[in-house]
Amino acid sequence: MKRWMALVLTVVMVISLAACAAPKPEAPAAPAATEAEAAAPAAPAVKDQLYIEVSALGNLDYFYDHKMGMKKVGEELGVRTEYVGPAEYDMNAMVAAFEQAIAKKPHGIVVVGFEPSLNSIVKKATDAGIPVVTVDADLPDSTRMAFVGTGNVNAGMMGGEKLASLIGGKGKVAIMTKPGQSNLEERVLGYKTALAKYPDIEVVQIVDTQSDPIVAASAAAALLQKFPDLAGIACVEAAGGSGAATAVSEAKLAGKVKIVAMDRGNEVLDAISKGVISASVAQQTALMPYYAVQILYNLNNSKVEITSDNKAAKVMGIPSTVDTGVIIVDETNYTYFMRNK
Repeated sequence: MKRWMALVLTVVMVISLAACAAPKPEAPAAPAATEAEAAAPAAPAVKDQLYIEVSALGNLDYFYDHKMGMKKVGEELGVRTEYVGPAEYDMNAMVAAFEQAIAKKPHGIVVVGFEPSLNSIVKKATDAGIPVVTVDADLPDSTRMAFVGTGNVNAGMMGGEKLASLIGGKGKVAIMTKPGQSNLEERVLGYKTALAKYPDIEVVQIVDTQSDPIVAASAAAALLQKFPDLAGIACVEAAGGSGAATAVSEAKLAGKVKIVAMDRGNEVLDAISKGVISASVAQQTALMPYYAVQILYNLNNSKVEITSDNKAAKVMGIPSTVDTGVIIVDETNYTYFMRNK
């Protein structure tokens, strides 16, 4: 009996040792990368991505917000941003700045679409694989990916309603603009549409400011001489408001000739505080480059699967238009818009 028990114990021990010594099954190997995955270039680090805004008129106070918006979005997304372009309204210099931007091979370009003459340089960028988003003024016939800016017809209509209210729904008014710029033409249309609802309001003249406060002041002074009973002046771009304020002040007509300006430059806000300018239609300008860069960033880094194959379906996966809206600024709220620079 003892021998039999010893034999059983010996067999159990041998089986146990054999089980411990047996090799463990290997985990299944990870699937090999597909040829497409192996060949795909590594995505650039976010911090190395560059986004550039190209504009003109950088000397105007208005474009402070463009520069601030580019700086802010760069900080928040952790990417590099630049603002480039001439200080004056010089399309040749702006195109040269655009060429230099293309040469840097950025991940996207933001451009103010001042004139259709910029369409060809936008195409050059997109042909080179650089996506472009227009801001402030659009280039709808270009190869840009999207537009971010003010709904300009609505901005003009809001300004028109405010001016009509200020002059009691009657009287002669003039509109100051820079002809040929799509965004400004739309604002003029908005003013005309709003004022047309008032049969006792007459638009007597549309004046060219050349986006220059000095030219605008001279043009407004000529208006006051030509129409001594002028009730109001509407301005659809930044230079017009300060120019009109200068002319009205010099003619000692402050408060009598109502001025609705455009945007929120400190000189406009100061004129509101003095009662020279009655109101201004302020754009949320900083949001234009801010959201434009976000669109370009998402295009490069966050592709949303709208379809099973966005590229084949020709779906960009980004909004085509973003309206950044406007705010009426007057004596009740102008202090909140003052800048300390």
